[in-house]
Amino acid sequence: MKNRKLVMIPGPTPVVRSIQDQMGRDTVAFGDPKFVEDFKGVLVDLKKLWGTTGEVFVVAGTGTMAMEMAISNILKRGDNLLIISHGYFGDRFIELATRKGINVDVLRSEWGKIVPIEEIEAKLREKNYQAMTVTHVDTSTAAVAPIKEIGDMMKNFPDTIYIVDGVAATAGEREYVDEYNIDILLTASQKAFGVAPGLAILWASERAMERRATLGTIPEYYVDFDKWLPIMHDTSKYYATPAVNMIWALQESIKIIKEEGLENRYERHIRNAKAMRAAIEVMGFSILADKGNRAATLSCVLYPDGIDDVKFRTILAEEGVQVAGGLGAYAGKMFRIGHMGNIDYLDMVGAISAIERTLFRMGIDVLGKGVEALQRGLLVK
Repeated sequence: MKNRKLVMIPGPTPVVRSIQDQMGRDTVAFGDPKFVEDFKGVLVDLKKLWGTTGEVFVVAGTGTMAMEMAISNILKRGDNLLIISHGYFGDRFIELATRKGINVDVLRSEWGKIVPIEEIEAKLREKNYQAMTVTHVDTSTAAVAPIKEIGDMMKNFPDTIYIVDGVAATAGEREYVDEYNIDILLTASQKAFGVAPGLAILWASERAMERRATLGTIPEYYVDFDKWLPIMHDTSKYYATPAVNMIWALQESIKIIKEEGLENRYERHIRNAKAMRAAIEVMGFSILADKGNRAATLSCVLYPDGIDDVKFRTILAEEGVQVAGGLGAYAGKMFRIGHMGNIDYLDMVGAISAIERTLFRMGIDVLGKGVEALQRGLLVK
């Protein structure tokens, strides 16, 4: 008998039954009065929970599309963009911007570390940047940027739009748009929201919308704020077909978040992450990200000497758990495991026990050590 597959990659994350049920509903017309009401409620909740008097956009698409949406509606050819990159996905902004003819400067950190705020501030003083991007959690490194502190610093640069990529963070790491002085926060449905892939979500501050107004007609069509804004203000209107069942799924995710409480959800992610890392380390692995900047949503796990990446992940899959491989220079040297969204104790215990069994099959006997450390981290206050 084969094991069930527990997907513990950094996204898509496990989708709980109540959210799956919403995806399996009979699809209705986008103009159906009940759907129009549901869609409007989703937008109201997203603005309220993430704390903005600006706008929110929910559009069929991916996190990468949300990145492009942010760049396209804030910058034009010849503008200056500062990219703060903590890994592979921070670098993705480079090609997005250069294809538009935007002048790009990049501040990179060593993988697992973050760019100090002092360096960011010094770079911003060198020239007039129209915008700056920061990846809150880079999925390639599991390093978390101090977006609130960066936002406080950005008050010294009121002409620079502050864009935060929250794809691997939103709904798992604290993000409050107006309070943190964020102009654009972007994410997608498949990570800490615990919904299947398919929705791009973007919050835009009043200042960001004012910047969009100065650009006039932009070359992009589908991702243009001005095309979507009438729908976000009146969900009975039509521009492009909304992902009806995905919006219902997001509605259920938001219901779960509200029942748990957003702050409680953030604290749960922190507690779970610490317990998972304690379990991982006691089994002989190490963590890529520095202790002071480790994400609550996923971990990048370095192999000890003698462990073959492909063999480890193949056996682990046989034991019922799928994790992701390392990226860039760390391909073959680590695996990436998600612990975000709606995963519960059973998911985490199942993942750690599968890692124990995998190691045992590879000649390393740590049976019980990881599960004990995990449970103590979860249960001992």
